[in-house]
Amino acid sequence: MVSINPRELADGSAERLQALQNEILEAIACGEPLVSIIERLCRRVEAVAPGVICSVVTVDPERRLVALAAPSLPAHYTAAITGLPIGPDVGSCGSSIYRGEPVCVTDIANDPLWAGFKQLVLPLGLRACWSSPIRARNGLVIGSFAFYYDQVRGPDELEQRIVATCVHLCAIAIEHEEVRSRNHRLAYWDTLTGLPNRVAFNEAITRMTAELPLNFGLMLIDIDHLKAINDTMGHAAGDALIATVGARLQAVIGEATACRIGGDEFAVLLPDCNQANRIRALACSILAAVAAPLDHEGNALVPSVTIGAVLAGEDGDDSVTLRQNADFALYHAKEVRRGGYVRFSNGLRTSMTRRLQSQRDVDDALTEGRIVAYYQPVINLDTGEIAGVEALARMRMPDGRVATAGEFQEAMLDPKIAYRITGQMLAAIAADMATWSRAGVQFKHIGLNVTSADFKKGDLVQRILRTLDRVRVAPAHLVIEITEQVFMGARKDGVARTIEQLRGHGIAVALDDFGTGFASLTHLLDFPVDVIKIDRSFIAAARTGSRSSAIVEAMVGLAGRLGMKVIAEGIETTDQAEWLRAMGCHLGQGFLYAQAMPAGMVAELLQRLGPMTGTEAPPLADLTATAA
Repeated sequence: MVSINPRELADGSAERLQALQNEILEAIACGEPLVSIIERLCRRVEAVAPGVICSVVTVDPERRLVALAAPSLPAHYTAAITGLPIGPDVGSCGSSIYRGEPVCVTDIANDPLWAGFKQLVLPLGLRACWSSPIRARNGLVIGSFAFYYDQVRGPDELEQRIVATCVHLCAIAIEHEEVRSRNHRLAYWDTLTGLPNRVAFNEAITRMTAELPLNFGLMLIDIDHLKAINDTMGHAAGDALIATVGARLQAVIGEATACRIGGDEFAVLLPDCNQANRIRALACSILAAVAAPLDHEGNALVPSVTIGAVLAGEDGDDSVTLRQNADFALYHAKEVRRGGYVRFSNGLRTSMTRRLQSQRDVDDALTEGRIVAYYQPVINLDTGEIAGVEALARMRMPDGRVATAGEFQEAMLDPKIAYRITGQMLAAIAADMATWSRAGVQFKHIGLNVTSADFKKGDLVQRILRTLDRVRVAPAHLVIEITEQVFMGARKDGVARTIEQLRGHGIAVALDDFGTGFASLTHLLDFPVDVIKIDRSFIAAARTGSRSSAIVEAMVGLAGRLGMKVIAEGIETTDQAEWLRAMGCHLGQGFLYAQAMPAGMVAELLQRLGPMTGTEAPPLADLTATAA
């Protein structure tokens, strides 16, 4: 700060200028708006130095003049100079900023620096202008502080001291405002997309729910498969995708507010929206606009988003409820209509609440070790011998009741829970196999169901081998069962690679619930498996419907020609068993033979009906034992 020497200023000017310094510094510290501070500075200076008119200008990123404060100049003049590019001959202020030095024009009418601009200022009765550059701490010129005079003259000694002090005050105020603005941007704006962030969204929806009557819509939007893109193409590609989606989203919604509230999640607040058809139409426009291909370093990306939406008032009256209900709609959309749009309905809240409770129950059971393995035998339909068993997850409830997998299937939709269940089931199966082996119980194969979460994690083969090695059980005793959801929910090449590795270690792979998914035949071409398991729904309908019977017969024939084994699920009657045998299906399981049972009971059953050979697993080609 420039010090003020009272001996150099007469008539109390030193005291007034010192008071001005203190007043401006206090205003800066209190966070007053920059324009208000600089206008106050100008007025106080004009009071200390009669006969001058103060003006402060800054420059924008394109180095054009921006009138910051000039309370004694008419608005039309400040408007006229705003936007002028700085240069060596742009009046006093534009030239001072360009040169980085004071410019004193004592006669505007005859000075060439004002040749193009004197018609703006002479009619105001102003005849001279002295401008001094304002510098930031890094030396960059960020503006100018100017004195206008109504006489042809330059500054006196008092005015020079005043300007030296005020230039420094202006620099402090402008830099403080830039820091405040930068902190505000960091606090309220997303740096990647330039959109408002989660903090800004929370404040905006709080304001909108406080204004009655409620009249706005909320959409939550997730980018589909962002993690897969980050994993396969790198985070630069993922960032490019996020930025592109943000830009396209903003372009579609116009005056509405779009925010990035998470890594792959956006929110849109739609003011004056109380009609379902309007929010649906906008959602459709967003889906179409986002889907245009994107080129990133020669790689084509096709963005896709999923949208859930609510209407304020109709779907909730407060920000918390509206956000929850929009989340429910989004989650439901990702499950049943990924890449599409779902509007909230009350049934979704009930469904999601039930699922969240199920997830909490299963999470507790996992933590407490209450997920246990039950086993259902796979029977050779020709001999009655147990050809293997399928391990099924059960949950022992706190009251001792054992819950079937169907009772907590909703929790399995959470990838983390599904992954943990596979881990506990794998450990339980390995321990049971080791126990049976030590006890001399003869068995061949145990089937274990895995999910897309296990494939996405990428460590399925390593987990299996480590677990089996710990208990000294051969990998060939294990059959990994997968559904078509695994193909749909993970990267194609990753699934194929994992299947190849499993089979390379002697672990058979079975396609479960065959015939109930999408494009089953295509999957058999892309992902060769060893066994297909015909879903129970076909077996139940086969004896009453010729179409189901024809489909089962076709499945059995197809599997035979592809060199795959077939297991029929859900056999409940001897008629079904005989019919399957007649068409060439030699393996089956179902309530006709046994329900799922704990390890101890299945061990007894294996001793009575199990294979007569040792516990060494047969080659895959012998999986059907005596099958023709």
